[in-house]
Amino acid sequence: MYAVVITGPGGPEVLEVREVEDPVPGPEEVLVAVKAAGLNRGDIRRRQEGAFWMPPGARGDILGLEVAGVVAKVGEKVTGVPPGSRVFALLAGGGYAQRVAVHHRMLLPIPQNLEFWEAAAIPEAFFTAHDALFRRCALQLGERVLIHAVGSGGGSAALQLAHQAGAYTFGTAGSQEKLARAKVLGLDVGINYREQDFTRVVQEHTGGSGVDVVFDLVGAAYWEGNVACLRPLGRLVLVGNLSGGRWQADLGPLLQKRLQVHGTVLRTRSLDEKILLTQEFRRQILPLFERSVVRPVVDRVFPWREVADAHRYLDSNANFGKVVLAVD
Repeated sequence: MYAVVITGPGGPEVLEVREVEDPVPGPEEVLVAVKAAGLNRGDIRRRQEGAFWMPPGARGDILGLEVAGVVAKVGEKVTGVPPGSRVFALLAGGGYAQRVAVHHRMLLPIPQNLEFWEAAAIPEAFFTAHDALFRRCALQLGERVLIHAVGSGGGSAALQLAHQAGAYTFGTAGSQEKLARAKVLGLDVGINYREQDFTRVVQEHTGGSGVDVVFDLVGAAYWEGNVACLRPLGRLVLVGNLSGGRWQADLGPLLQKRLQVHGTVLRTRSLDEKILLTQEFRRQILPLFERSVVRPVVDRVFPWREVADAHRYLDSNANFGKVVLAVD
């Protein structure tokens, strides 16, 4: 088969389509013929650092944390997933390829109303948002939530899920165009971080009381503002650190407000944890896609042989929603 391989640490030019060995599915695994693969910030970081440690059996030099495709072959212990089934899945890596082996309990059926390129945009963004907002922060009906980078894949997913849960939503983005598009997805108050102080806007709209939950993809640079935005007993969940991971913090407000701070990432979790999250997602969130209550937001689809251009585009922050590769 062919796959996009990291030839060394660096820019998008280090990504090359090369012939590699086909993955061999184990007894409980399924071989998926990949039709589309989602791009993520984690892919960019891995490309910049070069190949690094991966779970046993996974190739560290092939990017890709989420795919959609067709079941081509099943392991001897697999039942209920016949060849030809349309599926999508979260991966530990290896998704930028024509084929990938996946544990059968990590597979989800693609709703009939979604195309492959749409399904490939779901796992990383929506699994993360679901886990962060509801499993970590226990977001409730009527609460207020601030979502940073609301125009990103993860931000647009968190916005839709929070809106459907009955939360009042604030969101930050770097342009009025992105905020306008987010309004269609359920954003109540948009904040252009290039022109406005998000802390001040939140305080003005809440009468100084603040929000219950902050969903943060930015990290260190927003720490003080996030803490100031939170009301007593508020919850902050860190799902990214685009501005850096180190900050000299004043811990006083955490104590005074009795705040909770959560961190979450999918890649480092064990297979058992990922299976549990996948099955919970199937019960609670997948029906929302089947009813078109929420939808993956896809900005652009690139042919996979243009993967370098796709990485450049994602790195430019011009996208609203996800960037996806179409695999032939």
